[in-house]
Amino acid sequence: MFNNFDFMEQLFTITRQNRKILYHYLQNTPEPVLTKIPQGFNNNIWWNIAHVVVTQQKLVYGLSGLPLALSSVWVKGYQKGTRPQGIPTQAEIEELSQLLFSTLEQTEADYASKRFTNFSPYMTSPKVPLNSVEDAVSFNVFHEGLHLGAIMALSRAVKM
Repeated sequence: MFNNFDFMEQLFTITRQNRKILYHYLQNTPEPVLTKIPQGFNNNIWWNIAHVVVTQQKLVYGLSGLPLALSSVWVKGYQKGTRPQGIPTQAEIEELSQLLFSTLEQTEADYASKRFTNFSPYMTSPKVPLNSVEDAVSFNVFHEGLHLGAIMALSRAVKM
């Protein structure tokens, strides 16, 4: 029998595991490598990690009509359609490290307390329709996996 709460818990678990890997890249990649854009790529490891955090917030909170748990500076710099700009400060790296987990923890708490009562349907770029917050969380797992793959490819490319 399908239990929606257990399914959502599994999605949050997968996202947490993915974010642990992203955190590892963020903490263990030297800044010049973190921000390097190798030939054949149009972004870097840093941008991909920040983009994942921003996108999760826009999909889950933005489409639910709720405030995002990060500043508009993050959104403007890392939402869909942006490109890497400049070198992050140590403070920005530390803030992103915290946002990787705090945003997910807040989402889990807000979902458990049934805060997501409204949702504006949205068609994603890969033509996956989102009609509920559950759809948004599910799609986000896919989205974060795509960007982890990009980060892995970037990591290999910058070490050549």
